[in-house]
Amino acid sequence: MKALVITKQGYGNMELKEVQKPEPIDNLIRVKVAYAGICGTDIHCYKGEYDRFNPPLILGHEFSGIVDAVGENVTKVKPGDRVTSETTLWTCGECENCKNREYNLCRNRKGIGSQVDGCFAEYIIVREESVHKLADNISLLAASITEPIACGVHASMEKSNVQAGDMVVILGPGPIGLCLAQVLKSMDVKVIVAGITKDEKRLELAKNLGVDLTVDTMKENLPKIVSEYTNGKGADIVFECSGVALVLGNIFDLLKQKGQLIQMGVFAKNENLLDLNAIVQREICVIGSRSQKPSSWITTLHLMKEGKITPEKLITRIEPLDNWEEAFQAAMQGTEIKVVLQPNMLDVKEGGI
Repeated sequence: MKALVITKQGYGNMELKEVQKPEPIDNLIRVKVAYAGICGTDIHCYKGEYDRFNPPLILGHEFSGIVDAVGENVTKVKPGDRVTSETTLWTCGECENCKNREYNLCRNRKGIGSQVDGCFAEYIIVREESVHKLADNISLLAASITEPIACGVHASMEKSNVQAGDMVVILGPGPIGLCLAQVLKSMDVKVIVAGITKDEKRLELAKNLGVDLTVDTMKENLPKIVSEYTNGKGADIVFECSGVALVLGNIFDLLKQKGQLIQMGVFAKNENLLDLNAIVQREICVIGSRSQKPSSWITTLHLMKEGKITPEKLITRIEPLDNWEEAFQAAMQGTEIKVVLQPNMLDVKEGGI
């Protein structure tokens, strides 16, 4: 089968190769991949900026597809089912986090596209526990980016104390920030999305998604706007989704006293630029939100089924797997919102919606 393999650490060490088609055993499932989203961490890996993966490796962890074959102990799905999957393939099952089904925090976790082969391929192996069958009204294209939306659900509904009527700021109008914006608007939250001038297209989409205000921080004074919008109080919560260290310098100027900073963005380098005195003096609560967990997926797919989230609006470019270089360049340039690869051209009979 064709697969996009990162061969070693360093910039650009990725190539499309023919590899052995994987075989499912025990509780494993083989999925014929319909669509696979390119994530920011995939770009970090491509650029050699991220070391939490084990090459040689097939990248990719956001996908949808059709069950192709199942192991002998699988009972939850059958060949032909339309599915998406969580990103966990293996956990220790013994630590406190595993017992709480917070697999994202298991120290021995093996994730697809990072420690084991991912979805930038014609087929992928996933475990039965991680698979979710799709409702009839959820398209395979929409389902391919369930994962980043689940990250937004985890950050907002499971990590923060956001309530209807609260005012929040999202820093970074990339796919994660825009997925989060949809989740927050489904909760009747007031949302300001901030980006820079080159994010013009993304900020425009944010408006179309129903956010209350967008701000170009290169042309406008974001702290002043937030202060005016909240009558001097400050935002209830700031979600940092950009992964750009420079934005941390004055981030607490946006928050009210006892406000929350939810850190979602992943940084290329470890730099601590937070104003630690402000955390103490204003009793700011700083919370990390890493990935998602099974409950996040259940909520996300329910929101999608109910039509409260429309993932297709975020997908602005689809390329066949053979055109992966053009797809990655577009994703890195920031000229698209969400770029999705298409490893298999499924027909209608296969569920190719």
